[in-house]
Amino acid sequence: MSVRRLKRALGPRTSVEVSEHRGVRTLHLGGEAIQSAMRLSAPDQLELAYTRAMMAALLFLPEPRDVLMIGLGGGSIARFVHTHMPDTRVTAVEINEQVVAAARSFFGLPYDDERLKVHIGDGGEYVPAHRNACDILMLDAFEDGCSVPELATLAYYKACRACLRAGGVLAVNFIRDEPRFETYLERIERAFDDKVLLLPCEGGVNNIVFAFKDGPVRLGIDTLKRRARALKRRYRLPFDAFLSDLLYYNGTTANYLRIGLER
Repeated sequence: MSVRRLKRALGPRTSVEVSEHRGVRTLHLGGEAIQSAMRLSAPDQLELAYTRAMMAALLFLPEPRDVLMIGLGGGSIARFVHTHMPDTRVTAVEINEQVVAAARSFFGLPYDDERLKVHIGDGGEYVPAHRNACDILMLDAFEDGCSVPELATLAYYKACRACLRAGGVLAVNFIRDEPRFETYLERIERAFDDKVLLLPCEGGVNNIVFAFKDGPVRLGIDTLKRRARALKRRYRLPFDAFLSDLLYYNGTTANYLRIGLER
């Protein structure tokens, strides 16, 4: 699929572009950086490492009723949840209607139904207006290659916590070279009472931060290992590798993964 054809489909002034190389279709927003990708021979699988890593939230909440996404991209995660998790509803909030058009026209994102809703609007306004609305909240929004500053304030992270139901998990995608990563991480820690885990992604391009609304400060490693094996069989994603990396990069004892600081 040519970039020129996409520009005609979405309008002459759009910065949304699609390209294909070796059987992989990619989405670009205003530059060469890949925002989303789909392997044409396996459209319902997660092609990019960071999208797979964000699904590690299922280690902590394996049966979510509602997943809320801020930032749609090509819709790969939304499509994955819709296809493989029939008991889960997914809502995606995307500010750029042309991104939504591209996701549906070129990346196979289904149209809305009882389990999938795409809301065209500002995630900075949507989250504070929806309390106790979801079990997993995925924040994956970028502007000029960096995290959107308005979606990385202490107040916004507190709103993310309020948007989660009891036991909910926030998953935030950061580019590895995000210049303000330490500042943003500190804000997440403050908003979530230090109940935070870090998962660097395969390939060294992204960091995923998981933050927990409430619950225990420790999780049994044996329980997580059993859960990782079951999730790997179910979704064909490397949950065992996700768990190994979580244990390596975060505090552990002999039997427990510690979530942030024990109080």
